Amino acid sequence: MPGAEPGSGPGPSRGDPPRSRAAAALRLPLAAAARNSQARRRVGPAMAGSARRSRRGNAAAGSPAARSRRGRGKAAGGPPAQPPGHGAFDLGGQRERWAAFQKRHRLSCEEAARLLLDAYECRNLVKHTGGCHCGAVRFEVWASADLHVFNCNCSICTKKQNRHFIVPASRFKLLKGADNLTTYTFNTHRAQHTFCKTCGVQSFYTPRSNPDGYGIAPHCLDDGTVQTIVTEDINGKEWEKAVKEHKTIRDMSKP
Repeated sequence: MPGAEPGSGPGPSRGDPPRSRAAAALRLPLAAAARNSQARRRVGPAMAGSARRSRRGNAAAGSPAARSRRGRGKAAGGPPAQPPGHGAFDLGGQRERWAAFQKRHRLSCEEAARLLLDAYECRNLVKHTGGCHCGAVRFEVWASADLHVFNCNCSICTKKQNRHFIVPASRFKLLKGADNLTTYTFNTHRAQHTFCKTCGVQSFYTPRSNPDGYGIAPHCLDDGTVQTIVTEDINGKEWEKAVKEHKTIRDMSKP
């Protein structure tokens, strides 16, 4: 029986009603005392010390620490424990780093864990780095080595040749240059066209189709991490219809 002390005899069953379990629990120390008394009468004074050690053992078995161990043993054999709540698991020396990571990317524990699992196990993501022309803006982004790039023909994307792939915000990190970025918006003002104040290059932006993510310019990535690029044309001249009919574009910014 999990959690039972050796030599304590049969204990209450987990299936017994509460009153039966309580009664059985009360009988245990009484039965032990009776056995110790009979042992003293049988063996005489020479073995009294052994009986006293037995009593000390019983007392230790009833200590809070022992009850705690038995409780853990019963819990292991009972219903499954409830999963830990938000941030309840033990992070040890990584606690502050984890908290800073969540805060910086505005992630719940589940989202942060999913990001790490995606990066290292599930989707074979790699870390790309990139930035603007003058180097004032630098970023890193976790994405596949095989990029799916959109080529939009709306008015602004045509003028600036805004080919981009989309990632969740949690997979993007601006390394430097926040104070060197400026933003252009128009029409609905949902798309945030950010670019470097110094060289004018837009290496990433917030697309109208995915305001919870980023559109990354593949031609602004450093060499060495991209294997293939597949380009898909999007009819931005009929933007609402194109996005509504697209099967996956909205999901590309979901963690």
